[in-house]
Amino acid sequence: MKNVLVIGGGGFVGSHTTDALLQQGHAVKIYDNLSEQVHGGEFPAYLSRDAEFITGDVRDLGSLSRAVRGADVIYHLAAAVGVGQSMYRIADYTADNVQGTANLLQAILNTKSAPEKIIVASSMSIYGEGRYVCPKCGDVAPKARSLEQLKKKQWEVRCPVCDAIAAPDPTDEDKPLQCTSIYALSKKAQEEMVLVFGSTYGIPAVALRYFNIYGPRQALSNPYTGVAAIFASRFMNAKSPLIFEDGLQLRDFVNVHDIVQANLLAMQSSGADGMAVNVGSGEPVTVRQVAIEIASLLGLELPLQITGTYRAGDIRHCFADISTISEKLGYVPKVSFHDGMSELVAWLESQEAQDHTEEALNDLAVRGLVA
Repeated sequence: MKNVLVIGGGGFVGSHTTDALLQQGHAVKIYDNLSEQVHGGEFPAYLSRDAEFITGDVRDLGSLSRAVRGADVIYHLAAAVGVGQSMYRIADYTADNVQGTANLLQAILNTKSAPEKIIVASSMSIYGEGRYVCPKCGDVAPKARSLEQLKKKQWEVRCPVCDAIAAPDPTDEDKPLQCTSIYALSKKAQEEMVLVFGSTYGIPAVALRYFNIYGPRQALSNPYTGVAAIFASRFMNAKSPLIFEDGLQLRDFVNVHDIVQANLLAMQSSGADGMAVNVGSGEPVTVRQVAIEIASLLGLELPLQITGTYRAGDIRHCFADISTISEKLGYVPKVSFHDGMSELVAWLESQEAQDHTEEALNDLAVRGLVA
């Protein structure tokens, strides 16, 4: 049995991870500030009473210092999430994600704690665009699409050498990191800080680069959460989902149960110690397909609203190459896209959602971040 501290354990991924740890017989302590934007000011009904709960903020070094004492394993899953919002709440995202991580590492040092392992939630957003193949030039890693290109509604990525349209390819961990948002930069900092700290002080550390997570317990009323939850919220309020560009962007939608599988494997095995590894399904799905699947499972015939607009910080295609985590940790995705979406929709029947999508878009539009 391990004493496990789950920072951000009150949230979507954290609560599922906590449940799995408790089921295995570990003693779990949750540290979470239950932010208003995610939890709506309410204590989550899904949180297990078998875990100790500490109300605390990662920006509070003193409180964190008390929480880390005696922890054998620390999961750092707390973060401000949202590409669009990060572009105008720069100080907040940096304080939560970068300074918050610095506080955690400082707390471990100050208390002379000696955790056996630290596992940090990283993000596919740090890649920027995924890996591509040009029909003439071979493997390429294009930079972000230019504003001029986006204004022309030329959505596809072009080869940086010959300007031909490049085809997306699975993105592996060696692909150069090209952050396109403040959120991505903050996640990159989180990842690198934990890995450097672990290497320096001899503490095994693993960074898990999550791709697009979906499943029960996502914050349906948070307009900056995952796209599946945002679409679900729209449908639950009898509104068509708003889809940027042409909806044919490819993403890797990974079920939360597979994320939990990766989290536990990272704790149980030393195979990925000192590394950053992708966690995904390995299967590309278009954003439009997500909306169609949810509508079909809900029995709705609402039309999709393809906006033909772009959002600052968005990328075109990125889906995971999961060969490294499969080799190092034995990770194999177990939940298919259809089965995972079916579980999500079944959960929606017991939920209520306030749709704040248009408010969020207005916040972006007045700052010139949507056009």
